[in-house]
Amino acid sequence: MTTPSDPDLSALTGERHHLINLAYRFLGSLAEAEDVVQETYARWYAMPPRQREDIASPGGWLTTVASRICLDLLGSARARRERYVGEWIPEPVPDGTEWISGRWGGTAVDPADRVTLDESVDMAFLVVLESMTPAERVAFVLHDVFRYSFAEVAEIVGRTPGACRQLAASARRRLRAARPATVPVARRAHLVREFKRAWEAKDIEALVGLLAPDAVATGDGGGVAQAAPRPVRGAERIARFLTERALAVPGVTLHESTVNGRPGLVARLDGATVAVLAFEVTDDRIGRIWAVLNPRKLRAWTAG
Repeated sequence: MTTPSDPDLSALTGERHHLINLAYRFLGSLAEAEDVVQETYARWYAMPPRQREDIASPGGWLTTVASRICLDLLGSARARRERYVGEWIPEPVPDGTEWISGRWGGTAVDPADRVTLDESVDMAFLVVLESMTPAERVAFVLHDVFRYSFAEVAEIVGRTPGACRQLAASARRRLRAARPATVPVARRAHLVREFKRAWEAKDIEALVGLLAPDAVATGDGGGVAQAAPRPVRGAERIARFLTERALAVPGVTLHESTVNGRPGLVARLDGATVAVLAFEVTDDRIGRIWAVLNPRKLRAWTAG
């Protein structure tokens, strides 16, 4: 039994933050990521002490096991999403600075094939990851986000380095095809702030002016909170829908916040967080809105 005096304990527990970061990007769920990390540590401590001592890199072992658990979960995720009530949106996380630290390896890689860690928790990024196959997602996140070499990725996922390189390239093409050009954070924040003011004023014309004509708003209530069962499409329809919701639920206050590393909004009612909104900006307009209302996905958000 490992005790607090064991020399490897602090190193092992120090891996937890990295594992949470990794699993969250694999699964799009902080709750599931925490479960994966708990299971990973359970497997470590279930091994006989002598077997643990023979492992040259405990951190590498933990990463491999956590990644393989996530790969298995992703294999069944599509079926679970089909049983989900309404639209499924990745779980939002607060304050992007909590989610950008990770493993920076010493392998020589092409920086052009990288995304930064803070970009990789952007809601738009996570939504694109949902469209990838489990193997694409794992290979891409390990290599392009966390900078593992393809040889390391191959050992983790049980494929050849060449196959992993192809998986990451395929995932990269999906991402480039789906994501709009980058908009400066200051401009994003300005648009979100103006959106908040227009929504609070129930100004349909102003809301329409801030939204792209083909904008899409998606709500995730999970069958627990009221949300539109299907995405709302079109600037005017979204503006009217949001205004009707504001009239139907008086007393809700909107607060600017960092949502998955980007400017977003938090809706509160009687001091409790009832919704978190993430935005994608396209051509200087808001093109996508993701509103998470499922309280099971809002555990990380408090009134503060």
